[in-house]
Amino acid sequence: MRLFVTGGAGYIGSHAVRRFREAGHEPWVYDNLSTGHRGAVADFPLFVGDLGDEQTLTSALSSTQFDAVVHFAGAALVAESIREPLHYFAQNTSRGVTLLTAMHRQGINRLVMSSTCTVYGQPPGDMVREDSPLAPINPYARSKLALEWCVADCAAAFGLGAVVLRYFNAAGAHQRGDLGEDHTPETHLIPNALRVALGQEQCVHVCGTDYPTPDGTCLRDYVHVEDLAEAHLLALEQIVPGRSVACNLGSGSPHSVQEVIEQCRRVTGISIPAQLSPRRPGDAASLFADTRRARELLGWEPRYSSLDNIVASAWAWHSRHPAGYGEPQHSPITFP
Repeated sequence: MRLFVTGGAGYIGSHAVRRFREAGHEPWVYDNLSTGHRGAVADFPLFVGDLGDEQTLTSALSSTQFDAVVHFAGAALVAESIREPLHYFAQNTSRGVTLLTAMHRQGINRLVMSSTCTVYGQPPGDMVREDSPLAPINPYARSKLALEWCVADCAAAFGLGAVVLRYFNAAGAHQRGDLGEDHTPETHLIPNALRVALGQEQCVHVCGTDYPTPDGTCLRDYVHVEDLAEAHLLALEQIVPGRSVACNLGSGSPHSVQEVIEQCRRVTGISIPAQLSPRRPGDAASLFADTRRARELLGWEPRYSSLDNIVASAWAWHSRHPAGYGEPQHSPITFP
């Protein structure tokens, strides 16, 4: 299939783009490079543009015949969303609607959409199922859920077929060591701990030690980025016209912040100082996935998502690429 991949120069998108090509598909990337990197998709067709620019988006979508859209683009910082809710609804909801509109006009009716486990808010039980209550507690999650609802309504109205993938905590780097995580600012725990190991930061911050968990720190479900890429590939084969279905993507095994930092110490062999900090607004105490639907519907089986492998692959990337991709993230918006 010829695939139109929004946000394909980003962390998860770039891993998926590589996996699509390995499987024989033809991915074309659409990214504004505000958080993505040219270096992550150096030899793939790349349209540089923003989803909010309808003219540029339409020109890109009509440049050739695309069989499906894989939608990664969006803003994804919980704390920032609380400060700037309008920005998040513009980036994640409004621009998503613009994309769906352009797809409909071009007759493209197959979609794989990246969403988030935060749509569940603070679930009443330990393990989260797709039919758990949807009760988002921050604007980021609400903006993603709003787009999920729109996708479902488009499926009912004009036959869009969609698979919505709700990620838990994406982590790790490609096993080859040449693709990895490079964010500015970096808010994820593992790369921040590894930055301390590299001497780039003095300490890693532990945000909240008074949660109702065994060691008082948040419990999270870490899933390897290559396992996420594989799920998107499998989802393309399970799209049914007129149906939108959501699947959780996680390892199903939670780890606390303290556990993760200790694993970073073991893998690097370096003492990583930690500083206790207040809770971040909008963070739930515990989130981990029931992945039975993804396993049964998609045939998905995580291969790389042990905590040891996640941290080891991340360390291989960060230690070899201490400056990330070594390019400015905020590139000018151009269209070839």
